[in-house]
Amino acid sequence: MWCKTYNRPILFHDMATIYFAGGCFWGTEHFMKQIHGVTDTQVGYANSVVENPSYSEVRTGNTKAVETVKVEYDPSIVGLDFLIKLFFLTIDPTISDRQGGDIGTQYRTGIYYTTEKQQETIMSVIDSMRSDYDAPIVTEVMPIDNFYTAEEYHQDYLDKNPDGYCHVDPRLFSFAREASRKDHWQ
Repeated sequence: MWCKTYNRPILFHDMATIYFAGGCFWGTEHFMKQIHGVTDTQVGYANSVVENPSYSEVRTGNTKAVETVKVEYDPSIVGLDFLIKLFFLTIDPTISDRQGGDIGTQYRTGIYYTTEKQQETIMSVIDSMRSDYDAPIVTEVMPIDNFYTAEEYHQDYLDKNPDGYCHVDPRLFSFAREASRKDHWQ
């Protein structure tokens, strides 16, 4: 299988997966796709109490699902700590159930891990960032319980709709491209 971002074969044993919830998943996905070392992204609904929920079901809040981006990355190119630090530039981690103009439980922020080592890294990075905020960080940190792919029209939304709504400052997209190719924070 070929990596669409780097036009090279994907070596599956080299890849890692992490899940980021940063409000509306359109901006979070587009942001993550800019980062050197991210090999694939997919938007969907994480930790739902309803199997394979639709967007209209998630919007009710009854599913307990959160709009999330599944991020596959090559740890030999980009570290999880770097991904987390960049992710925190796109959110206000001190606000519950809202980012930008999006309000509801599906817009809470979270990082959902797949391994204990990832959990340790996440907690270490968050602990090191606490003093940067005047209020407590309320971003969820928990294992991924389930992930259901969102409808096709949500996938790569900002690529298909460049003028579409996004709470992420568009200047951060180019920042992510540039920062991930330098030694910032790595």
